Amino acid sequence: MTTTLRLVIDQPTPLADLDATHAARELAVALAQTAPSGCEVRGIAPGDADRESLAALPGIAGIDRLALRGATVAGLWRRGVRAGAGDGLVHSASLAAPLVRHDRVHEHDQTVVTLWDLQAWDAPETLPRGAAAWARVMLRRAVRHADAVVVPTHHLARRLADLAPLGDRIRVIAGAPAGALRVPSDEIGRRRELSLPEGYILMSAASTSTADLVVAFHAVATAGRDTAVVVLDVAEGQEPMLADAASAAGIAEHRLHLRRRVDVADRAAVYAGAVAFVAPESGNRFPWRVLDALRLGLPVVASASETNRELLLDGATLAEPGESEALGQALSQTLASTDSVERLSILAADRGRAFSWLGAAERTWQLHAEL
Repeated sequence: MTTTLRLVIDQPTPLADLDATHAARELAVALAQTAPSGCEVRGIAPGDADRESLAALPGIAGIDRLALRGATVAGLWRRGVRAGAGDGLVHSASLAAPLVRHDRVHEHDQTVVTLWDLQAWDAPETLPRGAAAWARVMLRRAVRHADAVVVPTHHLARRLADLAPLGDRIRVIAGAPAGALRVPSDEIGRRRELSLPEGYILMSAASTSTADLVVAFHAVATAGRDTAVVVLDVAEGQEPMLADAASAAGIAEHRLHLRRRVDVADRAAVYAGAVAFVAPESGNRFPWRVLDALRLGLPVVASASETNRELLLDGATLAEPGESEALGQALSQTLASTDSVERLSILAADRGRAFSWLGAAERTWQLHAEL
């Protein structure tokens, strides 16, 4: 008899978090690769999910497509309606799941969801309209019906325990960089296509507030280096505000390069052309782009937030959160010599090896076995 673990692939959620969507796909492939004997992985996806990208997931036994569009499914799951998702073992890389009454003991039904951050509680104004309310409702449903709630850090586990009466149902399984994240052979050509120079300081606007990016701009100015600055993952319409902030910090217009979100290969090429990655996040959202930097052995200078302290350890140089002078001094020390850059690059790459989707998948299978 085959045991089927069904994973919610495309998240029917108003949160619109592309990183969580990509995480679900990475986890699906890794679960298929690490499936114990007699187990298989199937996907659950709303009716409007992209068929071509779903078909490209290797090792998945199949995709159970729901008859409804994602927005409709999200609304029904919020109200406790299965919306055709069925029962059995269900795992979601977000809060989007059919959180309804089920029998884990006799019917062996399980439902596990994931919470990557507490943005809906800490900064609801930064989310799309209705997203924070949706997340709060789904967490309340998880308290009643989830067999486990996965979070990526122990710090978030402690905060969630204070927020919701989940007891020992909170489990910690970190995310990881994309499996395809490796420097492409045509990296130089890709950077040219993006009109980027060589040897710049890199940042990302993903999971980073504008206020924290302003701190990072001032940190670069404090470091006193006439180096280009590249900011990835800039949202449409965010460019003028960031350009003004960089100018006010003392970064000349010709040194600033703002770019939208790019695919994995282009992102790896951009990382490969940088001399350091600056992560000024003072909050505690999961630092996807910082883990990318670690994976590729790029020296990281980061804010010493609770999340960064837990995840990065000695793989990054940490500075007091929100203090541009401290961050700038750390950046200056990082780039002080070739030996310093090489040493920090080795430390970053070594720490980056701690995060993999295969490891996350093995812990996910163990979690369901324990349940």
